[in-house]
Amino acid sequence: MTGISTVKTWIGALTDISLMLLGLAIVTAVLVGNQLPFFGGVVANLVELVKSLGSNGLVGLIVLGIILWIFSNRSVS
Repeated sequence: MTGISTVKTWIGALTDISLMLLGLAIVTAVLVGNQLPFFGGVVANLVELVKSLGSNGLVGLIVLGIILWIFSNRSVS
């Protein structure tokens, strides 16, 4: 069981780092613009995701709720 626990800890840490990098990418893209080497298309991708979820009506709302539930209920341990 310690192997599974270790893998869960690594995945949780990588997810936390990814979310931090996503926040950094959004802030830098808004401040500097979309000409960043690594973070250039992040805002455009997020806008496209919101558009696609919004165009699907209730299904998009349900998917958004599931995504938020997954990220809010996870714990790194």
